[in-house]
Amino acid sequence: MSGPLTLKSGVQLWIDTNVTLFASRNPADFDNGPGSCGTATSSDPNACNPFILASGTINSGIVGGGAIDGRGGSLLTSGPNAGKRSWWDVAWQSKSGLNQQNPRLIQVNKGSNFTLHNITVQNSPNFHIVTSGVSGVTAWGIKILSPSAVYTKPSYACPAGTTPDVLTPATCFTPDTVKNTDGFDPGTSSKVLLAYSYISTGDDDVAVKAGGSPASTQLTFAHNHFYYGHGMSIGSETDAGLSDLAVIDLSIDGYDSPNGNGLRIKSDASRGGNVHNVSYSQICLRNLRRPLVFDPFYSSATGSKYPNFNGIKLSGVHSLGSAKYGGGLMTFAGYALNGQNNPLTITLDNVVFDGKQPTFDTGHNGGPSTLPANVHFTFGPGPVSFASAIAASPSTDVTVTGTPGTAASVDCSKAFVPLSSVLPNSPI
Repeated sequence: MSGPLTLKSGVQLWIDTNVTLFASRNPADFDNGPGSCGTATSSDPNACNPFILASGTINSGIVGGGAIDGRGGSLLTSGPNAGKRSWWDVAWQSKSGLNQQNPRLIQVNKGSNFTLHNITVQNSPNFHIVTSGVSGVTAWGIKILSPSAVYTKPSYACPAGTTPDVLTPATCFTPDTVKNTDGFDPGTSSKVLLAYSYISTGDDDVAVKAGGSPASTQLTFAHNHFYYGHGMSIGSETDAGLSDLAVIDLSIDGYDSPNGNGLRIKSDASRGGNVHNVSYSQICLRNLRRPLVFDPFYSSATGSKYPNFNGIKLSGVHSLGSAKYGGGLMTFAGYALNGQNNPLTITLDNVVFDGKQPTFDTGHNGGPSTLPANVHFTFGPGPVSFASAIAASPSTDVTVTGTPGTAASVDCSKAFVPLSSVLPNSPI
């Protein structure tokens, strides 16, 4: 068990197999000055240091077959919430308009050549792994999980009355009640690889951000498995620009969570920018409420940083559908507001939904009410199972180029791997 740790250049933190490094439950250990770490506040002072910090390092990393556990569901030991609330209970108070003051688990700022290999990272009070301004990130064979079996029941079957609300601490957590526990968030980073990894969280499984500077570029996500969570996301901060991102061989099983997303690009006018040259191939999806989301109206925030999603390509995407949500909901929208005209330009090639076909979500946050809108589609040469639901429309700036053809859909027969088969303390 430890309080916050700082890595230096050239140092590998090695956590051996069958070893778990636990984070302190004492908010005072993480507080960076305001004295409010471990509480929910009306302001947002960012009051907590991360558990593990690497700042400006070169050739450092975290490796080994063991685990890092943030103990997000355990009661805090000091401050006004001592013995009353866990980190995740504090996070849930943001539902009432407050701001959680919780530490991230691993934060890598600037520097280069950071490695994560084979390690399990779980139960973070907040985001699990964040890189900001790093050139060269390799994450290979890692596992990310929140909440683990320590804080829940098998299959997340929490009894009624045991999950959190804004007043009552919880005794059982699910992925839908551990707020802001993003898995892997590379931001303003380049030369990033996440491969052969397994992620199940209460927020974005991956969120690629590009807020501030420099731009995010040259990112590859290959041979990964996602479970609960908000999917493979880009955004919401994209104002620095993002380009050259490839997602290859990804499976997502959303377990019919009401918050489950698949492939998603999200931003708004307060933090938007150019997102270009993004490709998705060999993708298998199932049990997702929103399998495809391309949304420049992610929030109602205003500003002059306008989203522009262009050069997006889906080539080989197969959704097996959902018993609860059928084909699910799709969002295809470009940004055409405030004198801007930034259509979503997207290619759909061999994008196939089995059974009941997806339908279009309704617009929100000041965007067009009827979707798709402001989208320039290119179909083919492979099939697009829902192509008949998309028609060119000058009034909504929807254009269609190309004709869907025929081809075998992506083989998903061996795509979905039970998380418990690689992470025994998984509830699923």
